[in-house]
Amino acid sequence: MAEVRVTERSGTPRVVAADPSSTRTSWNTVADKSDYVWLVYSIFFFIEPVLRHDAKFWLKCVLLYAVFLGLYVGCMRSRTTRVSMYWMAGFSVLGLIGFPINPGSSTFFVYTAAILPLCVSSVRVVVVSLAVEALLIVGEGLYFHMHWISIGSTLLFLAVIGTANTFLGQQKRADCKLRMAHAEIEQLAAVAERERIARDLHDVLGHTLSLIVLKAELAGRLLQDGPSQDLVRAVREIGDVEATARTALKEVRETIGGYRAQGLAAELELARRTLDAAGVALRCESAAGEAGMTVTQETVLSLAVREAVTNIVRHADATMCSVKVSTEGGFHALRVEDDGAHAIVREGNGLRGMRERVDALGGVFTVESGAGTRLMIRLPVTAG
Repeated sequence: MAEVRVTERSGTPRVVAADPSSTRTSWNTVADKSDYVWLVYSIFFFIEPVLRHDAKFWLKCVLLYAVFLGLYVGCMRSRTTRVSMYWMAGFSVLGLIGFPINPGSSTFFVYTAAILPLCVSSVRVVVVSLAVEALLIVGEGLYFHMHWISIGSTLLFLAVIGTANTFLGQQKRADCKLRMAHAEIEQLAAVAERERIARDLHDVLGHTLSLIVLKAELAGRLLQDGPSQDLVRAVREIGDVEATARTALKEVRETIGGYRAQGLAAELELARRTLDAAGVALRCESAAGEAGMTVTQETVLSLAVREAVTNIVRHADATMCSVKVSTEGGFHALRVEDDGAHAIVREGNGLRGMRERVDALGGVFTVESGAGTRLMIRLPVTAG
């Protein structure tokens, strides 16, 4: 998942996949238009020229304002915090140049105080930057013997706007991080749901299709040069293939709808039929193990039985299988053993899905393979 960073400007947060060298984002067309609305506050810069009616003074002010516009456009179009800091430093330098000429140049300082907290997440950096700017304003005012009202009003605006936008920026960042967290949770939930569906379809279809293949192969052998009684059995097996296919279709629909299994007793009966078709003897022992199980626990054990039987039929080359369900020592326990000759080399999707389901309920999942295979699942009685 790509890292996401958040920056805000003009009170509007934007979120994009982050570049390692960037802490800001590019702006869309609507956002660009809204950024330039704030230029309306620069009208205070022209109060002094309007009152003085001096052409040369007007020319100086127009040149200062043209430079300010260039700095503002550059700041609005910058893509990184570092570049934005350069443009905002330009605001401060321009303010220092223009303040002795036109007291309205204090507007340039105010723009720095307004934009800086929305672009920089560090409160310390913002406070230090504005404090340095305030000291420069005071020093310049004293050096040029400027009126104390101009100096004081500039410092007041600097403090009020800088403080307000610092709180606003922190609030916007927290809000954006919260929304990003919600988006990430939704994405993780979607991934988990896809994995759940994949596991369930694997368990449901893998088992049922294996049964169909077995019965189809058996019917084919019976039909090939078999006596009349074998033909009758072949017809019965073909009927079972049709019934199993219909069951598979129903199970797929139930799985897509969120339904997992039909119950442990039904699964054990289905396991008996599957193993019987494969020529594997089943010894089933259920010491009232289903009693007291939650629906989730019974579903997990049912799917485990289904996957274990499927693996025995497909890979084990076994002649005997025993299944035991019991409740002992505060655990619901399931044990599936076979005398197959093929050991488990690696854990496939089916066993991995079983392990994930058991782990989710706080249970214990073990598989021992050697002279046959033994699968053990223990789920706490108190698990929900």
